[in-house]
Amino acid sequence: MSILPAQTRYALVIPSLGRPSLDRLLETVAALETDASHPGPVEIVVVDDRREPAAAGTRLVPLAPTVDGEPVRVVRGYGRGPAAARNRGWRAVGDAVEWIAFLDDDVELPATWARDLATDLAACPKEVAASQGRITVPLPVDRAPTDWERNTASLQDAEWATADMAYRRRVLEEVGGLDERFPRAYREDADLALRVRLAGYRLVHGQRHILHPVRPADDWVSQRVQAGNADNALMRRLHGPRWRELAEAPPGAFGWHVATTTAAAVALIGAVGRVAGSRRAGGLAGAGALAWTTLYGRFLGRRLAPGPRPGDPDFGAELRRMALTSATIPPSALWHRCRGWMQHRSTGPWPVRPRAVLFDRDGTLVHDVPYNGDPARVDPVDGARSLLDRVRAAGLGTAVVTNQSGVARGLVSRDQVDAVNERIDRLLGPFDSWQVCPHGPAENCACRKPRPGMVLAAAQALGVRPEDCVLIGDIGADIEAAQAAGARSVLVPTHVTRPEEIADAPVTAPDLAAAVDLVLDWASGQQSSSSAPARIPAPGGEQPST
Repeated sequence: MSILPAQTRYALVIPSLGRPSLDRLLETVAALETDASHPGPVEIVVVDDRREPAAAGTRLVPLAPTVDGEPVRVVRGYGRGPAAARNRGWRAVGDAVEWIAFLDDDVELPATWARDLATDLAACPKEVAASQGRITVPLPVDRAPTDWERNTASLQDAEWATADMAYRRRVLEEVGGLDERFPRAYREDADLALRVRLAGYRLVHGQRHILHPVRPADDWVSQRVQAGNADNALMRRLHGPRWRELAEAPPGAFGWHVATTTAAAVALIGAVGRVAGSRRAGGLAGAGALAWTTLYGRFLGRRLAPGPRPGDPDFGAELRRMALTSATIPPSALWHRCRGWMQHRSTGPWPVRPRAVLFDRDGTLVHDVPYNGDPARVDPVDGARSLLDRVRAAGLGTAVVTNQSGVARGLVSRDQVDAVNERIDRLLGPFDSWQVCPHGPAENCACRKPRPGMVLAAAQALGVRPEDCVLIGDIGADIEAAQAAGARSVLVPTHVTRPEEIADAPVTAPDLAAAVDLVLDWASGQQSSSSAPARIPAPGGEQPST
């Protein structure tokens, strides 16, 4: 498809939640100006990152985007956020493609974008790992922008934003891709850029540009984005107190939010004491209320000043939004930061090395005998015992997670299932944990795969985090359960595995032995960068079953 040399061939990877903006983006992709010297992408991969509906038996309507009338390749992202979705996308691209161009699904490309990208990539020497496009956010010309519009416009000054960022594939492989513990479109791109620079590479700004329209938003959008404070806590945990400087991130207002929330707490405590009859508490309440009013007024004024003015059509709505959210943002920011500190207090570097392996039972560890209640019919797959001994010798925990709906269907008893499991444990174990779901599909339980309940329970029983686990299974429900829990997965197809399940799986292996080899490689760090220089290079300039 492309006559460009391999080092300048690229694929597009677009994570999407199925918004209408995806169609508009692909319309602009179809309209790109290309020729023999500057062809379009070798491949376009859209990662469908929508979660399945909670109701039993329901499925999402598949995305079916096209470019020039031809279907675009779509892979499942399992609703784990843009970092995991981008990893899913670039790993699905053919190995011969050197560059992965990440785009957000709400941007638009000018007709010259493909030609400009090819020029940018051709100008990158080997030590340059990535090239960032310039982002333009169109703002109203008849009035001052609202707070949300200014928030979106800040992307124009953001460093290394994956709204338009092209990375060398080999560099992504070296650093393990994006850190999937970042669940939002926030800080995951800064973390990747920082790790790439720590690995000794440079990042540069290209000359191409994209258009990033302001998305519609409700009154509470600025409140919801405070969840990103948990990601700031993760950045500090991973990169230390100087992470903003290292990642070239602008300073935040967290200190002011702490002061405002503290003043509100003092006022509240004082008010309670005053009701209880304490005169001293009355003075405390007054001082706290005065401090809160002053800090609140400062915050509200700073947010209103650059926005619509009295008399503008949008002023009343903006005043209402700012008055409400200026009161709720400080405690919300503090809450999310504390939540992030607690959640990530023991988080280590990315990529995570597995600490436990979870196995599906039927079709993975033993040959599938539908609704088996007879221990004498247990038949382990070839080499299963020696493979499990290798896993245990590597210091990894082991568990089995198995759907056994035959109990709910009345085909086997729970005692029979337990007897079969005991036989497997004697032949292949001992396993550190057994997780069994006896429910049927119609019961809509939290444990039955593809729900994540058993994966989460196994991780808890083993004393590890879900992201420390790898689940090996033979059907799509196994993979979906792992992905929903935040664990990694390896699909080992059998005769019952559907083709679409194989296509959707992030990682596949031809047999159990190959799957175990892969997991042990991950656990030993053989598939991640094991060394990094102590100094960050100077930032690049403006150069180019059942």
